[in-house]
Amino acid sequence: MTDLVLKDALLPDGSRADVALAGGRIARIAAAGTLAAAAAVVEDLAGLLLLPGLIEGHIHLDKTLHGAGWRPHRPGGTVPERIEAEKALRRSLDVPVAERAAILLERVVVQGSTNVRCHVDVDDEVGVSGVEALLGLREAWRDRVAIQLVAFPQSGILRQSRVRELLDEALRLGCEAIGGVDPASYDGDVEGQLGVIFDLAAKHGSMVDIHLHDRGELGAFQLRRIAQRSAALGLQGRTGVGHAFALGDLDPAGLALTAAELVRGGVAIMTAVPGPVPMPPVQALTDAGVTVYAGSDNIRDAWSPLGNGDALDRARLAAWRQGFGTDDELRLALALVTGHAARALRLEDYGLRVGAIADLVAVRAEHVPAAVADCPPRALVLKAGRIVARDGALA
Repeated sequence: MTDLVLKDALLPDGSRADVALAGGRIARIAAAGTLAAAAAVVEDLAGLLLLPGLIEGHIHLDKTLHGAGWRPHRPGGTVPERIEAEKALRRSLDVPVAERAAILLERVVVQGSTNVRCHVDVDDEVGVSGVEALLGLREAWRDRVAIQLVAFPQSGILRQSRVRELLDEALRLGCEAIGGVDPASYDGDVEGQLGVIFDLAAKHGSMVDIHLHDRGELGAFQLRRIAQRSAALGLQGRTGVGHAFALGDLDPAGLALTAAELVRGGVAIMTAVPGPVPMPPVQALTDAGVTVYAGSDNIRDAWSPLGNGDALDRARLAAWRQGFGTDDELRLALALVTGHAARALRLEDYGLRVGAIADLVAVRAEHVPAAVADCPPRALVLKAGRIVARDGALA
């Protein structure tokens, strides 16, 4: 039985169609005007562009200062210095993690993201309290958005006394992935940090998602070691690296060598479209067979006062930074927050196709390239066939 028909939708291929939803999935796609007459509930899109739900591939909900008032940004030097500054700020906050995170999550949802990968700090000071807070938030919002959690050792692993045990506990509690941060420059031991990460991933059957800011050949070396460990453990398609600034530093030969290792290891690359640092070359990596996707990273927190949680805007910024201009390039930019991100997050029932989960977003655009270029408002957002937002507000 059909639960809802989206009448007269403009599909990404340029055709107009009715899209029938049933049991939280896409049940049928047919020519516009052929399904609506027999449906009990109809939402007339009147030619709005219908896209698969957007994916926020990398966010830190536990860090946001939304709800805690404006805090002037304090520029930092090295990554360790900024981490310590963030911890000092964190101690001063009197608004609970879940309350701040919910404010940001609402913004993410009404802008069309139906799946989110969130990194949550695990360290000697906070333990797994942030994980527990976000597990509660995930349950409370489960009908509006699906949240994957990454147990993230922001303060390193080897330089903290309890973090290995805390990461183990976080994965046991329900985090889907284990993170890491700059094994060489932060922990000072590439094999030591990676050993802990991949041992725990193997133990729990979890995914891996490592922050890597290290530049040049040092960063490229770590990317290759991550890929080699992923391949050795059969974790192809389950391993990702965020930022990977080093990929934007390499000459063509170094990029080709590293990309080949990433493909063999099945390692995806997340870019948060950075400002004054190199960005991984999206087209070249994609052409080499590497899955590249995008995320917002830090939003209104100790790391950055900027960011809006809009995945479509992140695609637009990626296109801008990469010098994309053709329609095909703009479609690739959208893929960074749709199909490519779904592959990296292992969302197997994703897409605008019969049988897929009905995670959808309707925008006022004449086609996909225009949607990326204009970043228009989201008219309708659906999670598993249920309307969860309309015209920028929760439904």
